[in-house]
Amino acid sequence: MSINDWQAGLQAFLDSNPDLPQGEEAKEECVVDKKKSQPRLDIILEKKGRGGKVATIVVGFEMTDDEVSALASKMKSSLGTGGSSRGGEILIQGDKREAVLKFLTKQGYKARII
Repeated sequence: MSINDWQAGLQAFLDSNPDLPQGEEAKEECVVDKKKSQPRLDIILEKKGRGGKVATIVVGFEMTDDEVSALASKMKSSLGTGGSSRGGEILIQGDKREAVLKFLTKQGYKARII
């Protein structure tokens, strides 16, 4: 297939689909949201050092502490539980691993339970 055939085929496709963004508009849509370009978050269940109580901890954030605190607040109110955020980690009281995973996925983050 020559280059001209490929270019003609692409132009025909674009002409037959006028609703597709083109030019600067297409470049703007390719910009990735900051929180969605984050690496995968790890959800850990911690049992030791808490007086027999369990805690769900989310680690791996690459954002400021203020942004992590805001996400923690949103998560706590959504799950109806207590917790805190400190040092780039979110601590949720109790074994809420599945609910935290569902919440983070819904918010557009990649996460896994360890």
